[in-house]
This record gives sequence, C-alpha cells and structure tokens, in this order.
Amino acid sequence: MGANFRLQVVFYKSDSGKEPVRDWLKKLDKEDRKVIGEDIKTVQFGWPLGIPLVRKIETGLWEIRIQLGNRVARILFTAHEGIMVFLHGFIKKTKKTPANDLKVAKQRMATLGGQHE
Repeated sequence: MGANFRLQVVFYKSDSGKEPVRDWLKKLDKEDRKVIGEDIKTVQFGWPLGIPLVRKIETGLWEIRIQLGNRVARILFTAHEGIMVFLHGFIKKTKKTPANDLKVAKQRMATLGGQHE
C-alpha cells in the first residue's frame, strides 16, 4: 500500500435531490454525530482501512462500524477514484447487517453507474 491520501466524502443524492444519509445524520443527537464524524474522518484520512472500523461487504461496498455507547451505527459506502459515497446509514439492531439495509445500499450504488473498484 502506498501513502495514505484523503478521500473526498460525497453523500448519495436521489433523483429528487434528497440526501438520505445526511438526513439520517441530522436526526441523531449531537454526541452521536460527533462520534460518527470522528470515525468518518479516520476513514477519510487513513484509507484503506480494515477491521475493526471498516469491513468490506462485497466488491465496491464497505461499511464503517461505529460504536455509539451501547448502540452500533453503520454507514455503507462505496469508494472510487478518491471519492467515498455514503449510500446508507442506520443504527444496527441485529448481529447481522439486515438484508434490507444492504439492498438499499446496493440499489443506490447501482444508480452511480457501477464504476467501483
């Protein structure tokens, strides 16, 4: 691996102009947003990273694993050519990432044109 560089963060934007991950983040309390922001920054400046903070789900799709006290948050993202696109964010309530949350992220990733590593 070469020298680390900073990934640019982009929020997935729907055809209607909505940014679901940004909207989800805004609904969380200030302390949760602060922790999530710090973990995002770690990924941004330390990419590529692995467990425990980042886990590859499948080709082109990763999750940031964020501990919020007794809760766990996930942000599913794709990364390509120095840009990480936040596809979906949620508070995890089960051991396994719910299939529906994966489906949402994959559908959003597909609308980006499929140019992922």
